[in-house]
Amino acid sequence: MCCFMPASPSDLRADDILALARLSTRPGAVRAMLGWLTRRTGGPAVLVGDTGRVLAGPEGERDPAVARATADAVAELRRRGAPSAVLGGAEGRPVHLIALDTDPRTYLAVVGPDDPHCGTLLADAARTLALCWRLEQAERARRRIESAEGHSREAVLHLLMVGSVPAAQRIAGALRPALPGVIQVYVIECPQPRRREIARRIDREAGGGAWIVPCPVRPNHVIALVPPETGPPGGTGPADATDPATGTEASTGADASTVTGPAPTTAPTDGTHPADATHPAAGSHPADGTDPATPATPATGTRPADGTAPAAETHPADETAPATPAAVGAPADGTAPAAVGGGPPRPPRVSLDRLIVRLVPESRVGVSERVALRDTPTAYEQAIHALAVARNAPERRAAFGGDLDVTVLAGPAGYRWASELLAPCLRYAPARRADPGPQELLGTLGSWLSFGGAASRHLKIHRNTLAARVRHLDELLGVPVSRSLAAQSAAWLALRLYTAPQAAAALAQAPPEPTVTLEAVLGTPAAGTWARAQLRPLEQAGPATGLETVRTWLRADARLPAAAAALGISLPGARKRLTRAEDALGRSLLTAPSAKYELWLAMRALDSL
Repeated sequence: MCCFMPASPSDLRADDILALARLSTRPGAVRAMLGWLTRRTGGPAVLVGDTGRVLAGPEGERDPAVARATADAVAELRRRGAPSAVLGGAEGRPVHLIALDTDPRTYLAVVGPDDPHCGTLLADAARTLALCWRLEQAERARRRIESAEGHSREAVLHLLMVGSVPAAQRIAGALRPALPGVIQVYVIECPQPRRREIARRIDREAGGGAWIVPCPVRPNHVIALVPPETGPPGGTGPADATDPATGTEASTGADASTVTGPAPTTAPTDGTHPADATHPAAGSHPADGTDPATPATPATGTRPADGTAPAAETHPADETAPATPAAVGAPADGTAPAAVGGGPPRPPRVSLDRLIVRLVPESRVGVSERVALRDTPTAYEQAIHALAVARNAPERRAAFGGDLDVTVLAGPAGYRWASELLAPCLRYAPARRADPGPQELLGTLGSWLSFGGAASRHLKIHRNTLAARVRHLDELLGVPVSRSLAAQSAAWLALRLYTAPQAAAALAQAPPEPTVTLEAVLGTPAAGTWARAQLRPLEQAGPATGLETVRTWLRADARLPAAAAALGISLPGARKRLTRAEDALGRSLLTAPSAKYELWLAMRALDSL
């Protein structure tokens, strides 16, 4: 005959403590333990703050009667100054209260338990609950701090993009690290869950001196402003590019592909004009190509005299393979030469972009040239153009290496034309105090030209508000900016010239003349030279990839379906041709910021549209 002895109180207590310990290791441990206590005691278990508000409870709806009972009980317990008690709550149900070791004071409350002698169980549960509650509160605080820091870093980058360098430096000085005087911009395209891992790696390699911002517009982009000297010892890397302060030249990138297309212009640094530069970010261009993308700002120099570029790897069938940008930099194995004088060889140095693609093989990295901090908009657009090449490069990374400046298009007459085109917006007086003023409208125009519909995320406004502002700009400027690539290109050029640092001085020197037209601005010898340099890579790329494909696309207002129909090919075929044109140009066309405005202006200057 078998007989079963009932479990002793000590055994039951040990089982309860073990159950609580197991629950404490789960995600959402506090709610899980409160749910277990509710089932174990037969009464609802909740955490209550010192004000009587229920802070946490089991999963599901909260009972208002329980909230009232616990609030009354907490008020009575505080009046008594006791750490725990069993009090008569509303509707005659007893409320068991025990204070947790937390700051501010938090209470575990069980309303109307089946076992009136559950004090030992609640005391044991209170210790574990206090630890788990403090951990959850610490995690919430960490996330709030991380979110606040992310928004602050985004604000600093936005200030740099609109030319407010002193304000950006003041905020960055408080947040740390301080902004370096000379930077390279890295734009990393990667899976969103890997952004934090990449940011940590960049921060470690930069010795804590990099300014890293997850892009708020494109969730798969990370933007990093990195001091040029960043990188492990030995070898060469993107840090070895030309120093803008000294003019000393070196390699502009590790062994990554180097983009040979023209580079963007600088942004104003005095903050006196509205900037069309927008918060950096780029992403996939919609299939129909309807969203405008930012023009890549033109660069500051000249292309090689022959303008040639080596051929790209073979492309599939029905398209002719174009030429691709030159690949320059360190040896393919990433190693450095032996030390001079017979000493031991220097340790190999792997560039930061190579480290990133090794860490996250599905990532792509675009790297700018070295620029002064005030030229952050230039560097960002260079990095975006390099990223367009990196997407198709075997190394999955590319460094920008082109020159040419859009301001060569304009003497004093060009700056006057820009000022006249934007004058209706600059003179606009909003009818209501809440309506956007001139500077905000110009900022909206620049952001919309950069990101299209995604500008609503950059500007933190509703998409309907963005659409209304763009329609308002159509009316003010008298041109269909919302629909026509020609109007968009003119507005883009006007913003570039109006916000150029030399604009005010050039306008002061401009003699009184009749109204200046865009044709006059594009009809100068300097504009012709600039236009031919822009189009030369396409002329050398071959008919299936080169000039005619891009011309057809621009005639279709950069809309891919219309361009494919005009070319008599499929939509994927048209996209493939434009991707090859990106390789030939070393510039982005289908993703923002796009070089489509510059190419339209170049073809207009040569009367080839």
